[in-house]
Amino acid sequence: MAKLHIKKGDTVIVLAGDDKGKTGRVLSVLRKEGRAIVEGCNVVTKSTKPTAQTPQGGFVKKEAPIHVSNLSLVEDGKPVRTGFKKNAEGKTVRYSKKTGEEIK
Repeated sequence: MAKLHIKKGDTVIVLAGDDKGKTGRVLSVLRKEGRAIVEGCNVVTKSTKPTAQTPQGGFVKKEAPIHVSNLSLVEDGKPVRTGFKKNAEGKTVRYSKKTGEEIK
């Protein structure tokens, strides 16, 4: 399985789709599907049956996964291309292709 260029907690911008241009924090990454759930983006309405938590049931707004190819990491408010390289300790780290700096 390939390593993805985003991870949980990153701030990303949506590059394509209905939410193009929106930024948000990555809530979770689904590695097998190559998708991520971004806060406030790709919100869908789901109907739910009444349960103990929601006795009324009804409609719930929820974020749906977005393919990672439609997301880009944000640095200083702008999208940044990322790559992978080995650092001094021999660990694989992400880096900004524009500045060459390591991304935390």
